Amino acid sequence: MINDFQVATPSIHVPTKNLSGGNIQKLILGREISDKPDLLVASHPTYGLDIGATEYLRNQLLKRRAEGGAILLVSEDLDEVFELCDRIAAIFQGRFMDILEAEDPRLADIGLLMAGTGHVGMGEAANV
Repeated sequence: MINDFQVATPSIHVPTKNLSGGNIQKLILGREISDKPDLLVASHPTYGLDIGATEYLRNQLLKRRAEGGAILLVSEDLDEVFELCDRIAAIFQGRFMDILEAEDPRLADIGLLMAGTGHVGMGEAANV
């Protein structure tokens, strides 16, 4: 897994807690996707990581998606959301404001949905 997920460590015997944040994230992601689960929940997977680790983790998630795995991404990083997601659900105070396809031109107004002031496109907003 160290080789497959490019975890930088001087030795396989180094405790995980002594690795950098990015390398810990790579190790965790590797552990979770190595069995090719049908569904992967990724909550803020790149939070606090450097650019290189962020890019690597995003590519691994895209690779898993291309292999047919479903990924539920929870993130406040809109760049990450727009890059990785096919559909985007905006939630405000525990309610779905709308679910949009990645190509939907209304995504330009995603901030309004996130603030609870945008259009609720699903009839009445659904409680989570």
